[in-house]
Amino acid sequence: MSHWPIELEIAWRYTSARRKAGKNKETGSKDGFLSFISSVSMVGIALGVAALIVVLSVMNGFQKEVRDRMLSVLSHIEVHAPAGLGDWQPLMAQVKTHPHVTGAAPMVMSQALISRGDVMRGVAIRGIDPVMESNVSDIPKHFIQGSIDQLRPGEFGLALGSELAMTLGVQLGDRITIMVPEGDINPAGMTPRMRAFKLIGIIDSGHYEFDSTLAVVHWKDAAALLRLDGPSGLRLKLDDMQIAAKVADELAVKLPGLWVKDWSRQNKNWFAAVQTEKRMMFIILTLIIAVAAFNLVSTLVMTVTDKQGDIAILRTMGASAGMIQRIFFAQGFMIGALGTLGGIFLGLLVALNVDVIVPVIEAIFRVQFIPRDIYFISSLPSDVRSGDVITVGLMAFCLSLLATLYPSWRAAKVQPANALRYE
Repeated sequence: MSHWPIELEIAWRYTSARRKAGKNKETGSKDGFLSFISSVSMVGIALGVAALIVVLSVMNGFQKEVRDRMLSVLSHIEVHAPAGLGDWQPLMAQVKTHPHVTGAAPMVMSQALISRGDVMRGVAIRGIDPVMESNVSDIPKHFIQGSIDQLRPGEFGLALGSELAMTLGVQLGDRITIMVPEGDINPAGMTPRMRAFKLIGIIDSGHYEFDSTLAVVHWKDAAALLRLDGPSGLRLKLDDMQIAAKVADELAVKLPGLWVKDWSRQNKNWFAAVQTEKRMMFIILTLIIAVAAFNLVSTLVMTVTDKQGDIAILRTMGASAGMIQRIFFAQGFMIGALGTLGGIFLGLLVALNVDVIVPVIEAIFRVQFIPRDIYFISSLPSDVRSGDVITVGLMAFCLSLLATLYPSWRAAKVQPANALRYE
């Protein structure tokens, strides 16, 4: 290592010193202890970086997975008409002229009660067009029993979410009663409007909230049950879901009297909560790296205190205060760089294999980290983003460099005469 600058060579010796046998047994023991403390500081930084990368990747994956599963059932934008759309084809042709709209389909949305025997549940009725639905969602692909083609107008067929079907204990071909809030007035008062539907399919979207509340029918059957002249709105799909809010605002201006909502506003509270949680976790886990950085300060201060004799000798041989400062700054630089790189490697290794590691841990300890009925999904996803990795790495490295400033400044202030007085 003689080809290195003298500052880096000395710093590396202080960082990687090992105990040596012989006459310098006591000195070697001290050097070995300092090396051990340096290694602890390095490991602390690495663990903090790895933990932050893994947590951010898992939270990114969780958000992406839930969002994708939501959008496999929801549409990017929904246009609602409270009183129904009597002549909806011209409106659909109009919205499809927008350059970012790639698909459109009619819909009817309502809340209802569904009953089978003694079991009754609240559901979200969704009236769709079986032919056009594939243009705006993945519902046709989520049929695990039956087929969307069996939803024919006038036959009052019904498809239920898998969790809802299991709760009701129904099978294909069973008759199920649906009651809607709109009622009929007669001499006895208002009676709820109800209709018997035949179960023709079961849907499994992988999203617990939808699978436990979703009931899909043909939009004409839903309109007949609700006494509407046409669909209650349109569902739209965009070429880029990230611009849904912008497109929704543009359509709202062009379609006065209609309600236009995009997917992010429909689930605003959920996404805001996840984003807030992610920021808080970043701040909390950053404290782990900060603790490791304070540990690095202690390590370098101990090294400076132990090496005062060496510093004094170097000063008497002509070394400047700046050179002494660079030696200990280089030592902190090495510890911070190696710890950061090690943490990035470990964090990426775990984050990219979460889908393998977590099931093994769950099987060993017989626990479930992600209950499906609470978190919508049953597996722990991971989405490693280069921006997060770079941010974490730079932050850890900068904190490490910041931790070296005081010890290196203190080393430069050592007076040779005072240091050698008792040598």
